[in-house]
Amino acid sequence: MKLPQTTAILAMTADGKIGDRHRSRANFASSHDKHHLRERIAQLDAILFGAGTLRAYGTTITISNSQWQPINIVASCSGNISPKLPFFQQAVPHWLVTTTQGAKTIKDNQHQGFERLIISENEQQRLDWLAVFAQFTELGISKLGVLGGGELVAALLALDLIDEFWFTICPVILGGKDSPTPVDGLGLDTPGRLELLDVKRIGQELFLHYRKI
Repeated sequence: MKLPQTTAILAMTADGKIGDRHRSRANFASSHDKHHLRERIAQLDAILFGAGTLRAYGTTITISNSQWQPINIVASCSGNISPKLPFFQQAVPHWLVTTTQGAKTIKDNQHQGFERLIISENEQQRLDWLAVFAQFTELGISKLGVLGGGELVAALLALDLIDEFWFTICPVILGGKDSPTPVDGLGLDTPGRLELLDVKRIGQELFLHYRKI
């Protein structure tokens, strides 16, 4: 089965951080980057992001002046997501990828913010991403964007599920060994090789487009 064409789209500081050590909302990207992100997601069927990213921002980015919006898919093993987040008031499709326990939490909390739950787990009660991506294909998702965080990107990259990357390099330094990076987790056993497809400079930011090889 052909899996979705998947692109990770991430903004980071000049020292490779996507957030500060408190994992709070990143405010270092410019309006140019927000425009770039909207252009990218307008070409996708769905965007995927972790529950930590959702908690940090509270909302999702939407395509301006368009009734159509990509499916917004949140990934959470626990299902512990507040229904009071402004995200659930936004006019986008809300889906959740979770485990059996996470689905139980959603049901027990009478959380009605998600129109669809995709439930899949491996023997370690973690998300079974290969099975999830197969379900994405069955549900008509052929182009997928991943917006973070670093642990989600790492999990997908370890399974060779990411095809391309868009990195925005912002003229900011955050530092900190506990600050998240675009690819967190335990690290890859072998380096992931990339081919540079495009470089653009807008203002003080660089926009780098890579393909996984």
